[in-house]
Amino acid sequence: MRIEELSRKMEEPDFWNDPEKAESQTRELNGLKSTVKRFEDLQELFDEGQTLLEMGYEEEDPSLIPEVEETVGRFVDEYENLRITTLLSGEYDRDDAILTLHAGAGGTESCDWASMLYRMYTKWAERKGFACEVLDFLEGDEAGYKTVTMMIRGENAYGYLKSEAGVHRLVRISPFNAAGKRQTSFVSCDVMPDIDEDIEIEINPDDLKVDTYRSSGAGGQHINKTSSAVRITHIPTGIVVQCQNERSQFQNKDMCMKMLKTQLYLKAQKENEEKISGIRGEVSDNGWGSQIRSYVLQPYTMAKDHRTNEEVGNVQNVLDGNLDPFINAYLKYINTKPQE
Repeated sequence: MRIEELSRKMEEPDFWNDPEKAESQTRELNGLKSTVKRFEDLQELFDEGQTLLEMGYEEEDPSLIPEVEETVGRFVDEYENLRITTLLSGEYDRDDAILTLHAGAGGTESCDWASMLYRMYTKWAERKGFACEVLDFLEGDEAGYKTVTMMIRGENAYGYLKSEAGVHRLVRISPFNAAGKRQTSFVSCDVMPDIDEDIEIEINPDDLKVDTYRSSGAGGQHINKTSSAVRITHIPTGIVVQCQNERSQFQNKDMCMKMLKTQLYLKAQKENEEKISGIRGEVSDNGWGSQIRSYVLQPYTMAKDHRTNEEVGNVQNVLDGNLDPFINAYLKYINTKPQE
């Protein structure tokens, strides 16, 4: 059994000689233990519901009906959540996720929408018990973000968040428009896995344009006085990565190189293998007709995913981080649609 194998490895004296490998195996072990615990809890719920049903039939006591319904409802919800995890079988689903938001057409409106989405994903991560760390951001001229990149660390983080790649559309009464007119805003979301293993990608230093700049936003004396933030442009492909969250310019450059290698690795796989086409998701134009999901606040309230037709009437609940209905629907969708 994999749990026993990993447990034995952790007891070996040289287990922590390779910290990255040890951390990866520790996280795998914790994930396996969590899955087993959830299955055991599900079995207990099933047994509890069965016992209540038998008592109700034997005693013919209608007062037990609400308790039976509540127990069965909890069982169904937990069963569905556990079943969804079985759909996370992609090559990189277990990895952490790097999520980037880019404000689209619409100026301040779209920048504000990007900040709302940033809050939504942060709240979702909190609900899951995941860690969320901002790697880089560029503030809007008046409000919100022109772009923001975050690392979300947790079990199957990429497997869940790959559903979010695409353009997100907001319809609302503009708080920045004195006339109170309805406004439509767009933000694109790009998601890639933070691949654990060291990626062997040869990069010609002459193909790189490296820029350093001062970190954005509030910070301590170090942030204000040094150009520690790093932006790297891979000239042949046009891929741009940047990081400013570390105190050291060298640390930021290391993170940038890791992100660049990941993007080049995924790009190469996408070009050479059709099976890898879903890793990063299709990047659409950041505007009309390309959205994967719409969030409507006026004249009615509804969030709708245009790929799965999943709808939620309580948009505020979604914006507060309740993304599971959309994530679950998408995982079912990609695992049941006919292969081309």
